[in-house]
Amino acid sequence: MLTRRIVILSVLIGTGFPLPGSSQGMMDHIDMSSPEMTQAEMSREDVERLIAETLPGQTPDLSSKRLSGLDLSGIDFQGANLKWARLNGTNLNSAKLRGVVLDLAWLIEADLEQADLSQANLFSTQLNRANLKNAKLVGARIVANLSQADLRGADLRNANLAPDMKNQSMGLMRAQFRSAKLDGADLSGTAASRVDFEFASLRGARLDKADFTGAELAGADLTGASVAGLELREADLASATLKSLVGGDKIIGLSEAKNLNLAYTDN
Repeated sequence: MLTRRIVILSVLIGTGFPLPGSSQGMMDHIDMSSPEMTQAEMSREDVERLIAETLPGQTPDLSSKRLSGLDLSGIDFQGANLKWARLNGTNLNSAKLRGVVLDLAWLIEADLEQADLSQANLFSTQLNRANLKNAKLVGARIVANLSQADLRGADLRNANLAPDMKNQSMGLMRAQFRSAKLDGADLSGTAASRVDFEFASLRGARLDKADFTGAELAGADLTGASVAGLELREADLASATLKSLVGGDKIIGLSEAKNLNLAYTDN
């Protein structure tokens, strides 16, 4: 893992990309209006041809490709390698991205509505303001920035959002859902310890048996959420809304949560 981090660090420094451990100012040193981030070097037909010509048993390689702004809706990426790819504003509506590698990829404001990202890898992926309504992320490994993303109705059952606490030499790298919309999303059984959900909307979400140990939930709205077996030990609940919860009496570790006295409850 140390070798992997050295490689990532050297690549990011060499390209001017932000370090994945940075939780603030991730794009401070990136010109998001540059051709590198906004223009595509391939067409939809080029992408489809590359996938079609990939030999059986091999993985379509689209790593580091500039694909921003393309209409790639409905394409079957067959577990492709999209590491470091730029897909800002790309239309991936209903795309089949099951098992793809999207580590360090850029998908700011991308349209992933109803896309299948089950078992996908998203390490330090930028998905700010992306549309993931009704997307499928079952069993996905997500340590990504999803701030202000729309995940209403998304399926994140058994996804792993938790940071690797044994490998944090560059600072805490964790999933971020700040101000994200997760209304009606299914996070049942999700590992989400230490994840940042500040000011996120989780109204009516399914959180049964999810692990939110140490999660940041300040200002989050969990109104009407299903929470039987939800682990909230050491989670920060300052100004969180915990009203009309389903299975609220079966929350685990609620008495050990932080700032419970500052949360909005039915009591």
